[in-house]
Amino acid sequence: MRTLYTIGFIAMTLCTSLPARAGDLGAYGPTFEIIETDLLRDILSKLRKAESDGRIDDLNRKFADATRKRVENPPPVPGIVTTVKARTWLYDPSIVVPETLADDKGRVFARKGERINPLERLPTYNKVLVFIDGRDTRQVEFAVNQSRKFGQDRTVLILVNGSPMGTMRARKQVFYFDQLGTLTTKFGITQVPATVSKEGLVLRVREVGL
Repeated sequence: MRTLYTIGFIAMTLCTSLPARAGDLGAYGPTFEIIETDLLRDILSKLRKAESDGRIDDLNRKFADATRKRVENPPPVPGIVTTVKARTWLYDPSIVVPETLADDKGRVFARKGERINPLERLPTYNKVLVFIDGRDTRQVEFAVNQSRKFGQDRTVLILVNGSPMGTMRARKQVFYFDQLGTLTTKFGITQVPATVSKEGLVLRVREVGL
């Protein structure tokens, strides 16, 4: 963002430093009135036409089918492979508060520049995140064994590939999916199976070899 501001400032500086000259530049072609289409109005118009044509039910079915397929088989998280070489590291979840924050009554609970570690404020946090490729039977077994070891209420099973719904039905327990690779990117995970668990005031990340 700072780069954009810098470029904008330079551009404004250059523009204001140039001498202003007024004059008749002549006609270079026909001019037309700019007409902007109201996007929402355009969408509603198309929906009304589809309804009047009797196609709205068909569109609803196609939308529902597309949504169902995406839920059943989300796009795999790119760049994740089966663990070749096991490794482990620590992840510090601390953040620097970008601006002073207050509640609806004006009471400040975080000041700008303050470094906050969420684990200090959540002393009872004990979740174990388990990342797997749902297409690999060995990894699914590993995840289920982890949930038996730590308890289903404590273990969060997360797929990076495969069908979370299908795996859930087959194993009779909850599986999530790392949409857009948000969590694996945050923790730097590139191999699965992998686990993330609390270790003091940091998180221990492990890419496990089976």
